[in-house]
Amino acid sequence: MMDKIELIKKLTSLEGLTDEERSSLIELLQKRKKYGLVWEDSHEHAVDELKEKLPILREVVERRILNDTDLEHYPNHILIEGENLQALIALTYTHGGMIDVIYLDPPYNTGNKDFVYNDSFICEDDEYRHSKWLSFMEKRLKIAKTLLSEKGVIFISIDDNEQANLKLLCDEVFGYESFMGNISWQRTYSPRNDKKGIVREVEYIAVYSKNPDWTPKKLERTAEMDAKYKNPDNDFAPWTSDNPNAPGAATHQGMVYAIQHPFTGELLYPAITSCWRYQQDEMLRIMQGWAPYELKDIDDAPKRAEICGIAPEEVRAGVMAIMLAVPLEEAKSSAEAVLKRGQWPKFYFTKNGKGGIRRKTYLQNVEGRIITNLWPYEEVGHTDEAKKELKKLFDGNAPFDTPKPTRLIQRIEQIASDSNSIILDFFAGSGTTMQATIQQNSEDGGHRQCILITNNENGICENVTYERNKRVICGYTTPKGQLINGLSKNNLRYYKVKGIPRDNSIRNRMKLAAGSIDMLCIMENLYQEKHSFGDMGHYKGLRYFEEEGRGMLVVLNTDLIPLIVEQLKGMKLVTPLHIYMYAPGDYAFDDEFEEVGSKVEIYPLPQPILNSYKQWLPKQDEVKLEIPDDYELSEAEQNESGEDFITKEG
Repeated sequence: MMDKIELIKKLTSLEGLTDEERSSLIELLQKRKKYGLVWEDSHEHAVDELKEKLPILREVVERRILNDTDLEHYPNHILIEGENLQALIALTYTHGGMIDVIYLDPPYNTGNKDFVYNDSFICEDDEYRHSKWLSFMEKRLKIAKTLLSEKGVIFISIDDNEQANLKLLCDEVFGYESFMGNISWQRTYSPRNDKKGIVREVEYIAVYSKNPDWTPKKLERTAEMDAKYKNPDNDFAPWTSDNPNAPGAATHQGMVYAIQHPFTGELLYPAITSCWRYQQDEMLRIMQGWAPYELKDIDDAPKRAEICGIAPEEVRAGVMAIMLAVPLEEAKSSAEAVLKRGQWPKFYFTKNGKGGIRRKTYLQNVEGRIITNLWPYEEVGHTDEAKKELKKLFDGNAPFDTPKPTRLIQRIEQIASDSNSIILDFFAGSGTTMQATIQQNSEDGGHRQCILITNNENGICENVTYERNKRVICGYTTPKGQLINGLSKNNLRYYKVKGIPRDNSIRNRMKLAAGSIDMLCIMENLYQEKHSFGDMGHYKGLRYFEEEGRGMLVVLNTDLIPLIVEQLKGMKLVTPLHIYMYAPGDYAFDDEFEEVGSKVEIYPLPQPILNSYKQWLPKQDEVKLEIPDDYELSEAEQNESGEDFITKEG
């Protein structure tokens, strides 16, 4: 191999290359080899469309389902019909860093017409089959990462066809340190011998977190698990025996071991393992002894075990002082409270006091059931169950071939979401994730919001995804005439991805500002529009939304600013009014609101949208100059942007 430096020198002096070609070749030479995936980036129609149009979201009002009452506000679930890459780019503005849980069930790329790329099915004999899939997934996963909140977690279903590739891809996108595990889901209760080699019984769910220190929530304990806790020695509470020194365990609690000096035989203290993983010199100094032994009678075997007493009071207080960073006197009460709860460790020696050391764990201190990477169908459902769920909702028919059971998605939400979390699924398919969210809210009183994205190929979004969740919310009647009540404490809003011309002209900037109002409603979670702002009456170029003391004002006509300021002077606001002001750039006429500055928060439009999109938009084929034109749009353009209030007062 020729030396890279020499090659670069030759390239710099080589004739017949443009500066751009020369720069690109040098950049390729300077790239260092690394461990990971290498694939051919594939052309995609969705990317070509982004060269010409900026995506926005437009509500389909006739599909809106509202169940709010005067006293209660229910979660606004969102269904977006459109190409998911374009919809995701729109969400970077409305939901950047706000999504707590992402669940994905992408095409598995089996080669059996399950993966469509550029309007064509990818067949098993396509030599670029895996490259196309990786190229497709990478674009979407990179955006997904920016949507995750600081506590966010992504779960991705997959099977053997792309599992290894997905793992390497996600290691690159999210970081290896963010890999939380690869769950094996037992997808079938009755394995079929329909495959050469080893029969498939499980699929996988790759789990990556935004924060490498993420820990899943524990599940509720079962009666069978609690039955293992006994009280053979008449202790204050039922307990079970644990290994006191499991490597890496997070529950080690202040254990002290005596170490025998190799020459004198003296027992030296201490070598400690702490649940808080501290080994400071100060703690070593304090914990210089251990409590005396206490012999207890055991019901089934008298004096079977010699029980170790807890550490002396001064030792307990010293440890708590270090852990809480408080003076020794202040720590005594905390140590005493821990002792009363049975959380200060107790140990005993097996085999009549001559065997190994064991630790007591009390039932009252066990929080729940830990999550493992094996999810059996008994707990989370299987594929047949998923199809039966669909058939029940669709008059005995299953309009989607590969649904997931709602119990599977509910398990994900149980371990990864809070009561007010936002859940996203941008391979929505039949809409299981929204149904699971609605059911989980119903079961635990949560207020989770679900966002689904899917295309409308073969009418799936309208006729399956939407219709399924409409029936879940509104209820339905079975073919036998049985009325099934819906889970009505939910709202559903339906949106379509639309495009605004990308050319950087004043006219197109105004189109983008006018067309973004539905997105602003989503972002602010404000949908109740008022006919006027204060006493101003109706003005074109002005829209006002208000709910429960929160307000949003969209201003596309800057001539209205003096009137708005005058209205604000006499208004008493619970929270600052959010004003989205059409502006040529980042300046949003803030100084003109100086008199009422404490009452407003002002944001320019549409520049923040463009800033949010910029990272994800492909380069345009040619640079197009800004076209000087006026601020007003024709009637046709107003209709195209979805608004008819761009012009001045009407």
